[in-house]
Amino acid sequence: MEVVKTVAAVRAARGRFPMLGLVPTMGFLHAGHISLVERAKAECGAVAVSIFVNPTQFAAHEDLGRYPRDLPRDLALLEAAGADLVFTPGPADMYPDGFQTRIELGPVTEPLEGAVRPGHFAGVATVVAKLFNIVQPTRAYFGQKDAQQCVVVRRMVRDLDMPVEVVVAPTVREADGLAMSSRNAYLNAEERAEAPLLYRALSYGEALFAEGERDAGMLRAAIRERVEINPRFTIDYVSVADAETLEELERVDRDAVISLAARLGTTRLIDNVVVRAG
Repeated sequence: MEVVKTVAAVRAARGRFPMLGLVPTMGFLHAGHISLVERAKAECGAVAVSIFVNPTQFAAHEDLGRYPRDLPRDLALLEAAGADLVFTPGPADMYPDGFQTRIELGPVTEPLEGAVRPGHFAGVATVVAKLFNIVQPTRAYFGQKDAQQCVVVRRMVRDLDMPVEVVVAPTVREADGLAMSSRNAYLNAEERAEAPLLYRALSYGEALFAEGERDAGMLRAAIRERVEINPRFTIDYVSVADAETLEELERVDRDAVISLAARLGTTRLIDNVVVRAG
C-alpha cells in the first residue's frame, strides 16, 4: 500500500492501475468505509482511498476543529482491507494560495442538508470534483447513508460529463440499527443507547409504505411522532422526497428517499431508507 500526500505523487502512481476504484473519506474509518474499500477492490482490482477533512464543507459554527481523526489507525485498517493507494493531502495541497473555484449545483442542493447547512454542498461538490480529476478513478464508491450527497455527486457527474461511474452502496449499520458514522464517536453511553430510535422510526415509515400507505404527509407525521417520543431529540427535518430530484412528495408514486436529521445532545445524526414505488 502506497501512501502519498501530493497531487503529483497520485498522478505518478495512477498509471500502475488499468482500473481503479476510489473511496473518498474524511478518515476516522469504520466498517462502512471498509465495506466500500473491499467492494471497490473486488470490482476494480485496485482501490485508492482519500483521507481529507475538507474545510470548505463545514460552516464556521460546525465541528471542523473537533472532527475525529486517527490517521495511523486508518492506515492500518486500509492496509488490512487491501487498499493500494491512500491519498492524505492537507488543506494547502487541495486549496493552494489563490484558489478561487467552487462548483455550485442547483435545486438538489437546496433542501434537507442544504437548507440546514448553507454552502455545504458547494464544498462537497468542489472537493469531489478535484478528487476525481486528481485520481481519475474508473468508479467512485459512496454510502447511501449520505443520501443527498450521493444525489449531488451523481448529478454533477452527469451534468459535467465526468468519466467516472458512481456506485452507491447500502448503509452499513450497527447491530441495533444505528447507521455507522464517524460522528457516532461524539455520543456518550446514554446517547448511544438512544440513537437507534431514528432508524426504528424510519423503519416504521418503511413498514407503513409496505402496507400500502402512499400519503407522504402521513408518513412524515408518523415518523416524526416516533422520534418525538424521546424529548432528547431535536428534529431538523423529516422528509419523503423524490429519489432523484429530492423534491418533497405529496404521494409516494415513484422511488423515494425517506430521511431525517436530528440532534441528540451535541451530536447531529442523519439517516434514510429508500422505498421503491414499483
